[in-house]
Amino acid sequence: MKTIGLIGAGRMGMPIIGHLHRAGYQVLVCERDAGRRAEVEKRGGEWCSDVALLGAQSQAILICVGYDSEVRELLNAAGGLLETAQRGTIIAVLSTCHPATMEELATAGDTRGIHVVDSTVCRGGRAADDGTLLSFVGGDAAVVERLTPVLKSYSSDVVHSGGIGTAQVSKAANNLILWACLVANHEGLALAKRYNVNIDALRAALMTSSAVNGALENWGKQSMAWADDDMEIVADMAEKCGLKLPQSELVHEICRELKPRRYELDKYGV
Repeated sequence: MKTIGLIGAGRMGMPIIGHLHRAGYQVLVCERDAGRRAEVEKRGGEWCSDVALLGAQSQAILICVGYDSEVRELLNAAGGLLETAQRGTIIAVLSTCHPATMEELATAGDTRGIHVVDSTVCRGGRAADDGTLLSFVGGDAAVVERLTPVLKSYSSDVVHSGGIGTAQVSKAANNLILWACLVANHEGLALAKRYNVNIDALRAALMTSSAVNGALENWGKQSMAWADDDMEIVADMAEKCGLKLPQSELVHEICRELKPRRYELDKYGV
């Protein structure tokens, strides 16, 4: 592969452009915010205002938009990627969406000789900057093998999670645990503060104890912007497979309560 298309130069997509460029790929970038063009080009991307043109010229396309509905629109619309991409092109969805969406899109892609896979990313913005993301990939093993060198340009770890949709399920499991840990951290530190514990010292100590978790390590650096969307997907997945997740339901409600607040109220949100 020589030419990679990327759609969505946001917090995660923007640093990926630079990693792809440094790995020697030609990077075509579609982004609806024209104000980001200078930064895209600074990082080595080539601005492409036409999704159809990007689709026709790319051997692999990375989709980094925010919502399930946007992914569907990019692929299914008239003149979208399923109409304009070359046969054999791999379309990798980095966006968090429902696994059923991936199955539908992959089936539609198969009829046109286009490989649609899900390739979700974990570890957040700092890992995107450093090129140390964790990428889960769901799809046919041979297709995943072809795509892996592209993913390794911005990921230190690439895990083939299984068939289509399993990368979305893997990301959902990651997010379910992430938000549960964040809520537990919030409550633990709030309790300690009420009893005049040195919170900085406590947090450092907890990072060496059985309470260690990634949300605690990154305390004060995380956004809750996607918490509700993440947990909505988890809830829908659980309902569809008949699985009861009582703790996740509670975490979902707490995340809804915390999100509108200024989370770093005094650095620890307590």
